[in-house]
Amino acid sequence: MNKEDLNRALVTLIEKKQELLKLPYNHDSYDDIEEELHDLEDDFNEEYGPYLEEVLEKVHAQLCPDTDVLLPTAYLPNDLGGGSGDTLSHKEGVWVDSDEFPGKEARLVLIPNPTRLILSVGKSVRKEVWKA
Repeated sequence: MNKEDLNRALVTLIEKKQELLKLPYNHDSYDDIEEELHDLEDDFNEEYGPYLEEVLEKVHAQLCPDTDVLLPTAYLPNDLGGGSGDTLSHKEGVWVDSDEFPGKEARLVLIPNPTRLILSVGKSVRKEVWKA
């Protein structure tokens, strides 16, 4: 598995999500861009899904064993908040029931540059839990 290709694919997906989010539903190109996004997600899950699902299963087993693993594209943010993920919104990613942070809103988010999984807890905790 080529890490650079995986990272580029993540960036492309997130950029397409950002493009779609900027448009109102009634925009002429909304449906076309939404279809492009779904095609990109399908291709991503087909190409990188088996690898990332294995990673996600291990991370879930360690951090949040009571939370089901979803398709890798579910963990993508809508916006990187400046590109690096450092200013990522605490509302991005998949909600998980974290054993380390019981009773707190925790989320796992898959971000690029470099490709990694971040455990986000509230507005203050950002913990890298896996890196490609």
